[in-house]
Amino acid sequence: MTAATRSGPPPVREAGGLLRHRDFRLLWAGQAVSSVGSNVTTVALPLVAVAVLDAGTFQVAVLTAAAWLPWLLIGLPAGAWVDRLPRRPVMVICDLLCALAFLSVPMAAVLDRLTVVHLLLVALSAGAARVFFETADQVYLPVLLRPEQLPEGNAKLQATQTVSYVVGPGLAGLIAQLTGAVAALLLDALTFLLSAVLLLRIRTVEPRARRVDPSRSLRRDIAEGLRFVIRDPYLRVLAVFGAASNIGLIGYQAVLVVFLVRELRLEPGLVGALVGVMSIGGIIGALLATTLARRCGTARALLIGAALTGPPALLIPLAAPGIGLAWPALGGLLIGLGVAIGNVVKGAFRQTYTPHHLLGRVTVSMHLLNYGTIPLAAVLAGAIGARYGVGTAIFVMTAWLAVTPVLLLIGPIRRRRDLPAAPAAS
Repeated sequence: MTAATRSGPPPVREAGGLLRHRDFRLLWAGQAVSSVGSNVTTVALPLVAVAVLDAGTFQVAVLTAAAWLPWLLIGLPAGAWVDRLPRRPVMVICDLLCALAFLSVPMAAVLDRLTVVHLLLVALSAGAARVFFETADQVYLPVLLRPEQLPEGNAKLQATQTVSYVVGPGLAGLIAQLTGAVAALLLDALTFLLSAVLLLRIRTVEPRARRVDPSRSLRRDIAEGLRFVIRDPYLRVLAVFGAASNIGLIGYQAVLVVFLVRELRLEPGLVGALVGVMSIGGIIGALLATTLARRCGTARALLIGAALTGPPALLIPLAAPGIGLAWPALGGLLIGLGVAIGNVVKGAFRQTYTPHHLLGRVTVSMHLLNYGTIPLAAVLAGAIGARYGVGTAIFVMTAWLAVTPVLLLIGPIRRRRDLPAAPAAS
């Protein structure tokens, strides 16, 4: 081993925290730029469909569903594969595949070959790469950091991601206003390329993946991860809550751009600005999550986050032109605050609570439920919008989201101040 490489998380001076951790900074920067690009896409892709291809409400909702469908199709085997493979190369390959997928959109537009089917294929391809990237990322972070550093690491990553929820849509709206929505997707492709370069510069040597018994089938590995989640009272409740809340959360988001453009007659720049303002709460939540968990307890912080995620959703259907835009801005801000708190606490809990050799499979098993409902929610919202109007779809989905926090009261979480450090059986 050369002096330039080292195995395991490098020591970190407490005075500087993770800001002095070179490899974490590279991971953090890579995720920051790709998150900005991805959140440009969340507004730019529907804008391309609506403004360039004149797609209908249901088509735009299906486009959102396509980005999440791979979690249902390949989620479980992806978790087992990630537990068998080195994680950083998986993440780099995923970044490169996403860059190629989004680069194909402006190329097709220049050649006058762009169609809704092309956008669907791009969404599916990027979604499949995202399944592998997010699973590998969750397993890779504990390789870089010690267990006591994971809450700070998750909080920083979550804060950056939520900043991208503000910056990304704003950039998408600005670029769409100035040069057209298709050009915004070129920016996304460039961010994924930069993320791949930053990941390649990480020096920490990842421990070898566990040696797999040749007689051990992929199906058996998948079943082991599922059983762990189903039998554990904490992970089981968190997975069900995540699935239920995502139905409402992604359901209203799938038709939000159509609602703002066609019902409220907003310009693309204002659409991006409003979506960005709705996401500001996520930045605040990510910054407060670690402090809140330390002072109130991790279990109580989860309940507080869920309460902020649910009932405020009922403010979004009150949207109206002019001053009435304050209602969705406030509702989205509070939702983002609650989601960020919950994500930081749940992410650190899952990474420290789950045995490391199972972490990839446990992560993807929970994501299968959490994200697997998303394409169904998007299609449902699109169908309601096409049949009864997009305003009705927004109301139904936010009303569902408002009642989901009740699910966290089922099981042991409501009786604890803090979540446990390890499963009871160990």
